[in-house]
This record gives sequence, structure tokens and C-alpha cells, in this order.
Amino acid sequence: MHDLTGGVTRFQRDVFPGKADLFARLTHVHAPHTLFIGCSDARVVPELITGSEPGELFVIRTAGNLVPAHGLSADGVAASIEYAVDVLGVSDVVVCGHSGCGAMTALAEGQDLSTTPAIAAWLRHADAARARCTTSDVAALVHSNVIAQLANLSTHPSIARALTHGEVALHGWVFDIATGRIDQLDAPDTPAARAA
Repeated sequence: MHDLTGGVTRFQRDVFPGKADLFARLTHVHAPHTLFIGCSDARVVPELITGSEPGELFVIRTAGNLVPAHGLSADGVAASIEYAVDVLGVSDVVVCGHSGCGAMTALAEGQDLSTTPAIAAWLRHADAARARCTTSDVAALVHSNVIAQLANLSTHPSIARALTHGEVALHGWVFDIATGRIDQLDAPDTPAARAA
């Protein structure tokens, strides 16, 4: 905890003064342009890898960057998606997977998750990714999972409406931790991938 409190002190002393005008404006304006759905992994920091300032990204982080398909019961992910699209009016949504993902490693290797039932249940949201991935290679599953989560995302009414009206674009990314490279994957209806 000492490192965190020291970090807060450094932020208040060294960073905040240079961004005081930005934070003053942000007290009255919340207008991010992108919903960024990434993994909870501490090595993947959306604002850092995109060079974004505070207020530019609306971020959802889940284990395995999983997006449950729309269902009848409300959950935090669905509520955050709806808020970003219907209330904030984001124009882009990125689902970002990453190299060495622990969730995808557990699935690719068939690890025993019986002692962690909440994790096992959560990772069921990657079943479609596992079904379409013909190998046990973690990197291949990470890529397949991003495409599967984009498909899940499209089941949310707010996303479906915005797509129909051309108000939002979906993007799939895979971040390589070792190189900083981003592979951009097309949305599910156009499966070709290109490198950035």
C-alpha cells in the first residue's frame, strides 16, 4: 500500500498541476470517444498503450476481456456497455486481448479449475472461442477469443442499434506485451486480420 500512497503523492505533486485545466474541464464534461474492453491483467493498461488522456476512454476490464452475450438479467458489463453507447455516445468500441493471457492459457491448456468455481463459470463466456479454435495454442485462442467477444458484443441491444444506424464501429485488437505491437482483427463478418 505504501507504493500506492507514494504514487498518489507523486501524482498530486508532479502530474496533476500540469493537467489541472484538463481535470477542471472533466469535472463538467464526460465525453469519451471510445469504449475500450480489455483484460483485467495488470500488464495491459489501456490509456498507456493508446496514449490517451483522462476522459478519452470509457474502460471495462474483465478477466479474459470477456463480454457475456446479452441476457435477461442485468450485469455490470451490460450496464457499462449500454451507458457508453446510449448515454455517452461513444463512436468506437475496442475489444482488446493480449499475449500470455492467463484466462486463455487456462482454457488452452485445459487446466483444472474445480477449486476456482467462479473463474470456471466466468470462462464459459469463451466457449465459442474454444469451439472455433482448432489448436491448443494460446496465441491462436487469444485471437479467436477477441472475434468471439466482438460477436457477443453485437448481441447487446445498444450496440445492435448503434451498428444499424452507423453510429458505432467495432474493433478487435490483440496487444503483444513483449513488443508493444497491436494486431487489428476485423469484426466477425470480415474475419481477415491485418497488422498495425
